[in-house]
Amino acid sequence: MNPEPPRRRARPVEFIHRRLSPGGDLGLHLTLGLLVMILGSWAFSTAAQEVGPSGALAVFDQHATEWVQHYASAGLTNAASVVSYFGSVVVLTSFSIACALLLMSWRLWERLLGLALTMLGGSALNVLLKHSFQRARPNWEDPLVTLHTFSFPSAHAMGSTLFYGFLALLLMHHASRWTRRVMVAISAATVIIAISLTRIYLGAHYLSDVLAAFAAGAAWLAFCWTITETFRRRRARIVAQAKLTTSPRPPPAGTR
Repeated sequence: MNPEPPRRRARPVEFIHRRLSPGGDLGLHLTLGLLVMILGSWAFSTAAQEVGPSGALAVFDQHATEWVQHYASAGLTNAASVVSYFGSVVVLTSFSIACALLLMSWRLWERLLGLALTMLGGSALNVLLKHSFQRARPNWEDPLVTLHTFSFPSAHAMGSTLFYGFLALLLMHHASRWTRRVMVAISAATVIIAISLTRIYLGAHYLSDVLAAFAAGAAWLAFCWTITETFRRRRARIVAQAKLTTSPRPPPAGTR
């Protein structure tokens, strides 16, 4: 029998190499994006199944609520209110508009599309999820905030994950050193976690509301960033190929 052609044997290896390559239309960014989408969706569905008084997360929700009630103070409440404001609709909308104007001035159209999909689509998704689960807010005896909308998942936590996560990805993409990328990632994670913890402290959400918001926000952000980054890379490749085909060729050696 004739041996199998080497090219056919190398196809699986070549496929894996392309999926793990930092460059290309369908490289590492697509692999990581799909991985985050899958993990985020799985984490959200797991949390959603355990929501409610009889769910497995009910014990953690109760412990978190009792803990923040025990350590509540006037100074901490004031600080939590300020930090929480940076995850509000007013602030995130204002920051998103400012970021959009900068992206327009820099002609980064794919990033502008990504920001619009991330924030507008994420906001619609959060509303849809809230009305799908219709979970009531925590019932404190002396609540620090009083809200009458649904609780699951947290809009502050999800919105913060989307905007500050998108901003971190944007800055990390243009950072020249890996140390700067790490600092940006840590800073964004700190802001997101701080805002989310204030929602538990203020009695606006259960712990499971925040965890589910992290998962849903990460999955949606990964989806939006991956498709727009793929589009950006493909467009850049097409433009580069067009320039190569239209550029004048040098005359042969020895001709005038």
